[in-house]
Amino acid sequence: MEQAIGDEDDVAIAAITAAELLVGVERASGRRRADRARFVDEVLTTLTVEDYDLATARAHADLLVEVRRSGRPRGAHDLIIAATARSTRRVLITTDARGFADLPGVELRLLGMP
Repeated sequence: MEQAIGDEDDVAIAAITAAELLVGVERASGRRRADRARFVDEVLTTLTVEDYDLATARAHADLLVEVRRSGRPRGAHDLIIAATARSTRRVLITTDARGFADLPGVELRLLGMP
């Protein structure tokens, strides 16, 4: 397992990942909400956010059919993240091997948790 993302890596997130981060802000309260909001704002202004476009929709449809056909369903957001990586030819970096393993056309790099 890889341990880090290098300084030279071109890092981006899927638009659905941005939504997941924003939900975390909305669900928090008090000091925790302010801290999360600052963190998410920094992430969203630092990283490229890849849109859900027609190429991603095509990859998403293909992956959805594949996991249904194989009998190994995945979460809707995970499939959108995978489709985004596939359509933009990016490596999907995750700590969640189960959610993304064996998806055709998706290059995966697993990160270990500290």
